[in-house]
Amino acid sequence: MDMALASKASPPPWNATAAEQPIPKRDKAAANDSTYLNPQAHDSVLGIILGGGAGTRLYPLTKKRAKPAVPLGANYRLIDIPVSNCLNSNISKIYVLTQFNSASLNRHLSRAYGSNIGGYKNEGFVEVLAAQQSPDNPNWFQGTADAVRQYLWLFEEHNVMEFLILAGDHLYRMDYEKFIQAHRETNADITVAALPMDEKRATAFGLMKIDEEGRIIEFAEKPKGEQLKAMMVDTTILGLDDVRAKEMPYIASMGIYVFSKDVMLQLLREQFPEANDFGSEVIPGATSIGKRVQAYLYDGYWEDIGTIAAFYNANLGITKKPIPDFSFYDRFAPIYTQPRHLPPSKVLDADVTDSVIGEGCVIKNCKINHSVVGLRSCISEGAIIEDSLLMGADYYETEADKKLLAEKGGIPIGIGKNSCIRRAIIDKNARIGDNVKVFQTDVPTVKNINLDFSLGYYIILDMPFCPLIFNIYF
Repeated sequence: MDMALASKASPPPWNATAAEQPIPKRDKAAANDSTYLNPQAHDSVLGIILGGGAGTRLYPLTKKRAKPAVPLGANYRLIDIPVSNCLNSNISKIYVLTQFNSASLNRHLSRAYGSNIGGYKNEGFVEVLAAQQSPDNPNWFQGTADAVRQYLWLFEEHNVMEFLILAGDHLYRMDYEKFIQAHRETNADITVAALPMDEKRATAFGLMKIDEEGRIIEFAEKPKGEQLKAMMVDTTILGLDDVRAKEMPYIASMGIYVFSKDVMLQLLREQFPEANDFGSEVIPGATSIGKRVQAYLYDGYWEDIGTIAAFYNANLGITKKPIPDFSFYDRFAPIYTQPRHLPPSKVLDADVTDSVIGEGCVIKNCKINHSVVGLRSCISEGAIIEDSLLMGADYYETEADKKLLAEKGGIPIGIGKNSCIRRAIIDKNARIGDNVKVFQTDVPTVKNINLDFSLGYYIILDMPFCPLIFNIYF
């Protein structure tokens, strides 16, 4: 059983004592062969994480929360990934731009990073910037570039060399120091993180073409046929070996950018003051006017958690044997999150295989296989959980609460006795009673439902790829 408890971490305070400090950089260098910058990243780079749009493709998981606030891997939220990558890359000045359903995202960020990043010198921070209207601009964020433009007045006050632009809904682990080092060594104005692609996947992405120096000279959005073949590049230029280069002859933009500060100010204010998007407008435009736009190859696991299918597969991917798609068990690059101070999970006479169990769960005499069980989950006797993602709960119900519920005919939070859940996504704070069957057959049905629909539960059955979503919103 793959337990998630050991992977939880909260960010170390920057003014911690020697005994409390994270692993020394010399040890990290020995393990990861890290590149160090001059000036260093914490003094010269500002991280800007974009909270994303309305998240319609992730609906209904985004009905009451922003995309980056969606739970991930039993203990975490998506926003923890880019924030942790920044902190592990020595970038401690971080802004998160939000607009849609941002209450839970703001709450998580303040609890996870609000009091232990800056230290007594206030050198680091993770600060939320919400979309706002002003006399000069009555509009909300119109896109990625517009969001950054509306807060340029704040960003330019920081004495930094580069702006690092990140997405809040991607799953990957990346050393941004190497990314920034490549930007400086090539004297680039903009550097775009690029993912190598085979022909099958390439048609779903925005592709880039480079010259012999790795400079981007052409863009194509989801090309097909002859246009796709025209976008083939020699990926050995960016560091792939000959065998991998033949398998992956295309490069796709990851939506991750390094901008030199003065270039960003010039492009958004002077050259393209009406442009709303970086990927489709600002960066192709910068290339067309002669700016040096470089590609930086990232050859590792990366997933855009933009759809229900991607979300389901990414979560279940962490249970994969022998090596998960994405691992939370990295001594030198941990994933931080909110310190909840929960007790260890309690497993009583249960059969748990190929699964990840979050903190504070109570699991009694049930069967769990190939599933992710979120924090504070309560699973009763006889239940069967297979190929499923349970997001857990935000709080425990006391015995008095449960007694009162029973008197009123209600159902406690958790999974009831002898219930069966297969290939499903169960949202937070769901109340599933006894003898409930939630799974998809050739003709989607749900049998023996024992639920309190007055509280807003519902099940979505028309997912062509098969996961169901059982939701309660709070």
